[in-house]
Amino acid sequence: MTSTVVYEGDLRTTCTHLASGSDFETDAPVDNNGKGERFSPTDLLATSLGTCMLTVMGIKARSMGFDLNGMKVEVHKMMKANPRRVGGINLTFSIPEQLKDIDEKTKQILINTGNTCLVQQSIDPDIGVMTDCGAWSTAL
Repeated sequence: MTSTVVYEGDLRTTCTHLASGSDFETDAPVDNNGKGERFSPTDLLATSLGTCMLTVMGIKARSMGFDLNGMKVEVHKMMKANPRRVGGINLTFSIPEQLKDIDEKTKQILINTGNTCLVQQSIDPDIGVMTDCGAWSTAL
């Protein structure tokens, strides 16, 4: 098993990663009868794309002899109705100053690595994913 999820009542769950014992809570969003005080399940879906992209890009950067410390991605999830579902995910990367001037080939390798992460490959094509690479946009 990977994790356990326990319903705590009041539309909140506690999720525990079994290998490490770390945990976090989720809430239903305000627009779906919840408190919106924690990540919602669909927030986690969208956020997992950002974490996966940064993780595999970090692995690739490490193998190339540098790190991506300070790189950030802002995740914006858009919902659709009928049926209610995630309709789109927009990702905007913020590139730290020390990485803005790396060569174009390295930028392209990292961008391609991020765009082919496992979560991206698992997302239904009906969910539109838009990526803005910020200061690296010229490498696209």
